[in-house]
Amino acid sequence: MASTYTDLGIELMATGENAGTWGTKTNTNLTLIEQLTGGYASVSIAGGAGTQPLDIDDGALTGEAQNRVIEFTGSITGNRIITIPNDVETFYIIKNSTSGAYTVQFKYATGSGDTVTWSATDKGTKIIYATANDGTNPDIVDAMATSSEISLANNNPVKFLDADNSASVGIKAPATVSGTYTLTLPAAVGSTSQALVTTDGSGTLGFTSTSTFGITTGKAIAMAIVFG
Repeated sequence: MASTYTDLGIELMATGENAGTWGTKTNTNLTLIEQLTGGYASVSIAGGAGTQPLDIDDGALTGEAQNRVIEFTGSITGNRIITIPNDVETFYIIKNSTSGAYTVQFKYATGSGDTVTWSATDKGTKIIYATANDGTNPDIVDAMATSSEISLANNNPVKFLDADNSASVGIKAPATVSGTYTLTLPAAVGSTSQALVTTDGSGTLGFTSTSTFGITTGKAIAMAIVFG
């Protein structure tokens, strides 16, 4: 009876099989397990609109889909579709580092199951779970897409990067917060000469005309003269 393989390419050796090569094959399996759990692969998906498969190579370390972390690179000139075999069940951390304003879709090789797509301007990282939940139409799930809450520890900021990612604007909590509260943004945008202020005691924000603050232009000029 010949060896068989798992959906991620690990060799399952049958009794009496591979005499004299068990050590080599076992070492390959152990290395592959290490790669599956923590390996990194940089994969060029350069090119125009089209589909590119990520391979599972049985009993080998060469399969692109046999890594935990995958970074897509290269210049894309059309929308790209990246696929994995239908029986793969695992999770990936995938970063889209391509250049070019086109979408990148991650899906199973066949079927109409759910897929995950980076928009044309999304060059970020996603945690993706390949469910293999259906032999015909398996689903790919963006693990963070429906997260109900995100908490940043250690007084860390949320940063908004500029167009070339060279600088950012951050928002963070003070070093000590006396009590937990949430600020709720307005439902609609304000107009000229309005400021964002709290509208109740529960953290609801709204836009209010600055003229209601009691400081007119004339008063502001006078204060500037007096106080410098």
